[in-house]
Amino acid sequence: MSFTRRFGDGPPRFKKGNARQVSMADWWITKDGDVNCLALYERHYSKTRYADGRKVSQFVGPGETIVLRTDEYDAMFVWRRFIDDCIDLRTGEKQNGVNCAIFRNEGRYRSSDLIRQADAIADVVWPNQRHYTYVNASKIRSANPGFCFIKAGWQRCGVTKNGLIVLERIPTGRHV
Repeated sequence: MSFTRRFGDGPPRFKKGNARQVSMADWWITKDGDVNCLALYERHYSKTRYADGRKVSQFVGPGETIVLRTDEYDAMFVWRRFIDDCIDLRTGEKQNGVNCAIFRNEGRYRSSDLIRQADAIADVVWPNQRHYTYVNASKIRSANPGFCFIKAGWQRCGVTKNGLIVLERIPTGRHV
């Protein structure tokens, strides 16, 4: 029995001639510890490496979470709502909202499209919440770290004391 389910707007619809119309949602909901997602996580720059050599079996951490993956297991996105100790330098307070803890895309989908879809899912689960993530520019091959998030409607909003870029998406009508 599968423990995943498709997040979308219902069953697939068909056009004339039985050509399948692809749903807008390319994400499936799964759980922390999904072995196929774990393989993607192993290739993510933020992967936890234990000094004693223990194998990682879960990759999300505490808090309210949603783990998303594509049908082919070639992309994953993790939302996490938790108490984040990182200080927002604009307000002097802890970061608030829903955190994109992991995003990795090795597949055919455009990253910005996947991010927009993940945003829509988080908006249903946690309405009117700020979305934010951290990007380690020194571990990204792109000359423009976080560009896929920016193309998806996010914006840079600061840097942590450890030099990570902070990106955010504010819900319409809400200000930080």
